[in-house]
Amino acid sequence: MKMDKEKMNEEEAEKRLNDSLKQDKKQPKAEEMPEKLKKEMEQTKIKLESFKKEIVKKFPFIEAVGLIPPQAAGLFEEEEEIEKQEKEKLMHLVIILPESKEKELGKVKTEAIKAVQKIKPKIWLHVHTPTGLWEMSYDAKYDMVEAISMAYPLHDKGVLGALRVVAIHKNLVVRKFEKYIVSYVLAGSLSRGEATKTSDVDTFVIVDDTDVKRMSRAELRDKLRGIIWGYGAQAGEMAGVKNKLNCQIYILTEFWDAVREAHPVMFTFIRDGIPLYDKGTFMPWKLLLRMGKITGTPEAIDRFMALGERVKENVAKRLNDIATEELYWSIITPSQGILMLYGLAPPTPKETIQLMRDVLYEKEKLIEKKYIDILEKIVGIYKGFEHGKVKEVTGKQIDEMTKDTEDYIKRLKELVKQISEKTSEKTLQILYDDAIKMLEATLGKTSYEDIERKFEKELVEKGKMPASSLRALQELVKAKGKKFKMGRQEAERVRKDAQVLISELTEYNQRKELLRKIAEEEKSKGKK
Repeated sequence: MKMDKEKMNEEEAEKRLNDSLKQDKKQPKAEEMPEKLKKEMEQTKIKLESFKKEIVKKFPFIEAVGLIPPQAAGLFEEEEEIEKQEKEKLMHLVIILPESKEKELGKVKTEAIKAVQKIKPKIWLHVHTPTGLWEMSYDAKYDMVEAISMAYPLHDKGVLGALRVVAIHKNLVVRKFEKYIVSYVLAGSLSRGEATKTSDVDTFVIVDDTDVKRMSRAELRDKLRGIIWGYGAQAGEMAGVKNKLNCQIYILTEFWDAVREAHPVMFTFIRDGIPLYDKGTFMPWKLLLRMGKITGTPEAIDRFMALGERVKENVAKRLNDIATEELYWSIITPSQGILMLYGLAPPTPKETIQLMRDVLYEKEKLIEKKYIDILEKIVGIYKGFEHGKVKEVTGKQIDEMTKDTEDYIKRLKELVKQISEKTSEKTLQILYDDAIKMLEATLGKTSYEDIERKFEKELVEKGKMPASSLRALQELVKAKGKKFKMGRQEAERVRKDAQVLISELTEYNQRKELLRKIAEEEKSKGKK
């Protein structure tokens, strides 16, 4: 019975939620609707679209224009003290301006009124900045903010969509856990009026744990957290927006402890948060904070002051960390990579400077001495820290070392190209020598000038080797004539073709040797 009752409650909550999301009164089916009514609705739709285009063209900074659901119109009609005879003829439109354009509010409203005078039925306008909406929340008029959240968007840069996903999530959470929810609070970019169609939406939920007896506070928080986070994805789907909803969940007692301990996040949360649901807890906190009545404990203040007093020490330590860790590894690791590219075994950091000097500077003349000096300087500072000889570096030194490191890395990038070309030349020379040796073993000793003709006549024309192998040989001989100095793409193509040529020659010689052995065995059997 208890399970059935819970199921019925959930179904009822879902039904009420769906009802609240409807953006128009229930209409008869199209085929049952009188022709006159259908025409009137179509004309109204066209007029609203025309109004939207006109007002947005005049004021491109407008964030949103929305049609408030008819079932919520009564909230605004009572607020505006609209006479009874006018109520049934009104449609309510909300226009939201960015905070920076608050001074334009009167002008926008005047121009909008002129534009709606052409429309029937009559339009009642509500022009707000985000601050105007939040004032409703501060006055506990949560239903009015929710009604605006559910407005049908005629124009929206993101604020209505973000509000909609928050309103849906809030309804899901409150209707499921009304007993435990103390406050549901909006924060982040949306509370500042900066939401876009893709920005994250930040909210906070404070859970009352003061009357929990059957489970620990941590268990309550974890249980609610999983369900509430799940509702976040569900709300996004129902709202039809791309905004990701991030919901932080706090236990009331832990939250209050954090406030007493002067935690900056909590102070910011109370100062900037917008309550969308509150049982009389959040707004008193907000007012007390404004009055300077919420302050940290003396111990907490001393702790924060100590952090400030240690700023010089912390900055110095951070600078030292940059010098010893960031700059050291950013110069050592690429140097090791260069030496490996050259063909050496991966060197240790200790060996790296010596190899860079001996091989790339003195032997190969591939890098200038100034870059070896940069490497030695930065490694030397690192070693100085390691052995306690260097105690501190200045910001000026860090700037110089950073610039030196950038220059060094830039030179290494050029060196990669140089070494790649040099390595490519060596590789092609080895492939050429191997190919010539195999051809001589196959065709007999011959001059380099005659080797292509002999290869073509004795192997290709007789079908013993494919025609592609002749082209590969010709390209390899041509590359030899250039001393293998060519572009990277051309060199790579010649290398691949040469490897195929050598593989085909190897296979040909293996077949030839196999046939020779078979012939000898046959001959030997014949003699017996």
